[in-house]
Amino acid sequence: MRLCLGPQGWPLALALMLGVVVGQKLPTRDEGLFQMQIRDKTLFHDSSVIPDGAEISGYLFRDTPKRYYFVVEEDNTPLSVTVTPCDAPLEWKLTLQELPEEASGEGSGKPEPLDQQKQVTVDEGTELFSYKGNDVESYVATSSPSGLYQLEMLSTEKDSNFKVYATTTPESDQPYPELPYDPRVDVTALGHTTVTLAWKPTPTGVLMGQPVQYCVVINKEHNFKSLCAAEAKISADDAFMAVPKPGRDFSPFDFAHFGFVRSNNDFNKDRGLTSNKISRSYTAKPKASDIQKVCIGNKNIFTVSDLKPDTQYYFDVFAVNSATNTSTAYVGTFARTKEEARQKTLELKDGKVSDVFIKRKGSKFLRFAPVSSHQRFTLFVHACLDSVQVQVRRDGKLLLSQNVEGVRQFQLRGKPKAKYLIRLRGSRKGASTLKVLATTKPSSKQPFPSLPEDTRIKAFDKLRTCSSATVAWLGTQHRNKYCVYRKEVAESYGEEQRRREQNQCAGPETRRKSEKVLCKYFHSPNLQKAVTTETITGLEPGKAYLLDVYVVGHSGHSVKYQSKLVKTRKYC
Repeated sequence: MRLCLGPQGWPLALALMLGVVVGQKLPTRDEGLFQMQIRDKTLFHDSSVIPDGAEISGYLFRDTPKRYYFVVEEDNTPLSVTVTPCDAPLEWKLTLQELPEEASGEGSGKPEPLDQQKQVTVDEGTELFSYKGNDVESYVATSSPSGLYQLEMLSTEKDSNFKVYATTTPESDQPYPELPYDPRVDVTALGHTTVTLAWKPTPTGVLMGQPVQYCVVINKEHNFKSLCAAEAKISADDAFMAVPKPGRDFSPFDFAHFGFVRSNNDFNKDRGLTSNKISRSYTAKPKASDIQKVCIGNKNIFTVSDLKPDTQYYFDVFAVNSATNTSTAYVGTFARTKEEARQKTLELKDGKVSDVFIKRKGSKFLRFAPVSSHQRFTLFVHACLDSVQVQVRRDGKLLLSQNVEGVRQFQLRGKPKAKYLIRLRGSRKGASTLKVLATTKPSSKQPFPSLPEDTRIKAFDKLRTCSSATVAWLGTQHRNKYCVYRKEVAESYGEEQRRREQNQCAGPETRRKSEKVLCKYFHSPNLQKAVTTETITGLEPGKAYLLDVYVVGHSGHSVKYQSKLVKTRKYC
């Protein structure tokens, strides 16, 4: 194939289209000039001439055919033409139109006056090949006659992108990476949120030493037959990702954390398409999480992570020539991630307290199915350690979703014969322990004691002596029983250790009798005055003590205030 330029640098194919033929000898290709022209993308921008040995990108409007031309000067020339559909199936055909004898005679090389030029009408030509579909398809001939070749393309479904590669030296060009003898992508490991893929390397990179990298595309819809088909559904600004660090495979579903925000205005901006040329609407692109592409360098094993359990995904691998940006698709695969292990559901009995343990970042499901008819029910949740997330659903309908610290009481609307599913989600910091009670029985006395908003214990430094410490804490309007305990600790005992030992569900029954200071009842109708103080005596000089206050409810359930570390004076 030769890129032929007519008078004044016009492509000869375009001159033939206009019916103007200049009587001069067809030039041969200047390889140095040609390579310079190929690197200059503006030369072929929106042009109908196909260069020899370079892949071009194009755009089709729906139901609007587009024609491309190139000239083969000599008979018995090898020829290869490859068309890659991107967005939609294409119809394309290749025809041959012989060059008129007048176009190949001897000439002076100077253009003749327009009125003296001979007019030639190009006929329909001989159809060599036709195809309809969305596969990457090629026309290959080991010996082709000289003439004008026309490639006509049509998209009947929608506006679409495509790529075309044509060459007269297919044996030496080898533009696309070669597939191995087994081009399949294998799933080597399958988990709840991970899938490990493996494939055989391309001979193009291993044997021929060409720069080849692999790109993996993950989506939930279908496999892709070409990389440009996948890229058509990804914003043009989603550049290839860098290779992950060794041992740390990058998750393609974490793009948002790296600031990759898509813009609706970037679609096809690199294909010479501007908004003032069309007024058609585009099909909405899938969300960022629906299809992702990540390029991983030259390794041929990759683990995709952060997938959803029990979900089917499609995986495609493309070998990409980094120098030419051409690519070849492996045979893609698909896999369904493993289903989450179904957790046992704990049955709650009406009016009975249940102890619940949740692993770090884990979840527990509780089921409450009252036997009696009811209009509302009460849910008590006592988070012993860190906060937990509580969700309540009635027959599938969400009634409550809140984070809970300490003791919380919820009044929820009931329904006759309704069933309730309670989901408890643990903290990221560590394991969680809870006490949960659900009841439909009205009661003036709550099973858990009422608590103030602030459950800290305050120590008065000025009242501290060598043998005593004075502390205060807040109460409520309800009459509750408060028990004070003390424990001597080492001087190195710090706040971090105190926090680890803070379990609000561990009641006075877990303490030694020798650590008990006193128990008393207290309440105040006026919340502004609901404060009580206590002086703990019998302490030793220069010692550290951990002080705890327990508030005990009517049914015996207790809640511990935040522990307080105090030190007696060493000298008095």
